[in-house]
Amino acid sequence: MRYISTRGQAPVLSFEDTMLTGLARDGGLYVPESIPTLSPDQIAAMAGQSYEEVAYTVMRPFVGDTFTDAQFRDLIAAAYAGFGHAARAPLVQLAPNHFLLELFHGPTLAFKDFAMQLIGQMFQAALARSGNRVTIVGATSGDTGSAAIEAFRGLAAVDVFILYPHGRVSEVQRRQMTTPTESNVHAIAVDGDFDDCQALVKEMFNDFAFRDAVRLAGVNSINWGRVLAQVVYYFTSAVSLGAPHRPVSFTVPTGNFGDVFAGFIAKRMGLPIAQLIVATNSNDILHRTLETGAYIKDSVTPTISPSMDIQVSSNFERALFYAYGQDGAAVASQMADLTRGGFTVSQGAIDALRDTYASGRVSEQETSDTIGTYLAQHGELLCPHTAVGAHVAGQHLGTVPMVTLATAHPAKFLAAVERATGIHPPLPPRMADLYDRTERITRSARDLGAIQNIIRDRITS
Repeated sequence: MRYISTRGQAPVLSFEDTMLTGLARDGGLYVPESIPTLSPDQIAAMAGQSYEEVAYTVMRPFVGDTFTDAQFRDLIAAAYAGFGHAARAPLVQLAPNHFLLELFHGPTLAFKDFAMQLIGQMFQAALARSGNRVTIVGATSGDTGSAAIEAFRGLAAVDVFILYPHGRVSEVQRRQMTTPTESNVHAIAVDGDFDDCQALVKEMFNDFAFRDAVRLAGVNSINWGRVLAQVVYYFTSAVSLGAPHRPVSFTVPTGNFGDVFAGFIAKRMGLPIAQLIVATNSNDILHRTLETGAYIKDSVTPTISPSMDIQVSSNFERALFYAYGQDGAAVASQMADLTRGGFTVSQGAIDALRDTYASGRVSEQETSDTIGTYLAQHGELLCPHTAVGAHVAGQHLGTVPMVTLATAHPAKFLAAVERATGIHPPLPPRMADLYDRTERITRSARDLGAIQNIIRDRITS
């Protein structure tokens, strides 16, 4: 299996190099040269299998010879051993033909754990084999950072630096990043929003002298391994609801487009997905683009669903690549226009996107009301991001089963949930002392040189 850049000018890489590289040197994102497919019989055989067994079947074709079969099975088993539910990603029925896919049973209570725990295992195995060490730099709107720090804390061959927008993540998200005591993990509070943090990470990757000097690696959803791991739960949930013998639809609360793009990969692999619905909060650039065909950046508005407070949605570039028929030059041109404020998607490409994705937008008041309504009517306490998804899903219910992705535990967004319901959702027992732990924070301006100096000073040589 070989991987190519969405902008068409970077070296073709193996899975291992793609995983360790993150962002392509032409500024693009890596995607598989071809997407392997699974037959209906292979998909049907997943019924009754463990999550780990399905994960092996789905991901194995993408990994190539990076790991042996036995090694890859062991990495998968280790990645999910610490999850708090035997099903890993259980389904809960909300209403007729509406289901909730609980993705918050991992160690940091968010869907990012599915990918990050596996990435951590794969990085550790690959680096142990080569004897190399890397510096991981990531940007987070909340959940990616805590999941990355949890996955890599204490590993000998990795230093981790996570940039997050100061004052724009929940207290639980912040504390999960700032309270680990291991010396190889660092949380940097940046004066700005998530898009600023993400831009800084991309600037570091495009500074090749710095990139090579510190052996930079990325674990944001720019990393193909992150997307790949998220493909699995589309299969486990759809098969539980009757796939491949009947189609299933999914509604995905999204900001950076990685989770819903994983659904696109599942569909291309042969999973019968009827609808992929993008659910956005008031930072609705993805919804606006699908509605109008114009991707125009606006300012970021802080909301009670902060992980979706994004205007530059990195993985949308991957979606554009396929919408443009894998034309890297066309994608590169659009991304150049984005640096000047935005671009207009061609008619053929927007038609292709609309054939794959529907969308909806949810206001702050609707988000809060949905949290209260779902508790009263369905007995389910939702985090604000999941509430965005549930609200949009409710507008698309029909005869096809609909799965809404529950992306985080409600206790991660205590203040918003408590205002909406009067309920103070407790943290799981293993995190009960989170508010008592000492925080370790570095504050920085949105300044590339300053952050690079912090990284140089703190990496293990």
